Amino acid sequence: MGSIISRGVRFSYPNGVRALQDINLEVAAGEFVSLIGPSGCGKSTFLRLVADLLQPETGEIAIAGAPPRASRTARRIGMVFQEPALLAWRRSARNVELPLELGGKLDASGRTRALEMLARVGLEDCAGRLPAQLSGGQRQRVALARALIQEPEVLLMDEPFGALDQITRDEMNAALLRVWEVTGITVLFVTHSIAEAVYLSDRVAVFTPRPGRLHNIIPIPLERPRLPAVRHSPEFFNLETQVLAALEGRYVDASDSKEKPSIGIIGTDG
Repeated sequence: MGSIISRGVRFSYPNGVRALQDINLEVAAGEFVSLIGPSGCGKSTFLRLVADLLQPETGEIAIAGAPPRASRTARRIGMVFQEPALLAWRRSARNVELPLELGGKLDASGRTRALEMLARVGLEDCAGRLPAQLSGGQRQRVALARALIQEPEVLLMDEPFGALDQITRDEMNAALLRVWEVTGITVLFVTHSIAEAVYLSDRVAVFTPRPGRLHNIIPIPLERPRLPAVRHSPEFFNLETQVLAALEGRYVDASDSKEKPSIGIIGTDG
């Protein structure tokens, strides 16, 4: 199914800026992995390489054992960006239908499926609303439903909740986890929020400053399904401390931490 393997991936932009250096990462089918690191470290670039929107300078990426282009052309990759990019003149259900329409596969069953996807993300009552009639969180839910309508094996998310207020962001985290638990999809998720990465993930991959390298991959052994209360547990704090230490390029035994560090949003772009 939707495993992702990156071996020795390097990428430089045409202006000569090296964005990524020797990225080796394996994501199992059905796993939720977050990418975190300082602004400009190449997280979003790596996501675009996996999506076949960019090509590696050296190294290789495989999805389910095949090059990303095979998954992209077979529409087995769904992608959600920071901006929902909805068509302003199309109502929610029609925005969700768009990938089917572009693929020449929109029929009565596809329209039904669009409504099902909206229900899955908690917007069953918003199918007839235009984007201007939706809140920021609702628009991002429509974008998520659109990414899921073709039942992709891999979901790539490029800091999709970064522009939302904290309450809405927490709601979107919970909605995403519910979708992930139901679908079993493989998720690669870019974020600047340590708390978000720990709450959502099976593992957190920490990138260094540019050129981005993988500094550490931290397992998140919190029980699933994840409930909001886990954010207040000592285990959660210890994991946040480990991720923060990795971001600072050091190792710390979180059990020895005496004072809670400043954690949360670190930067504004990938």
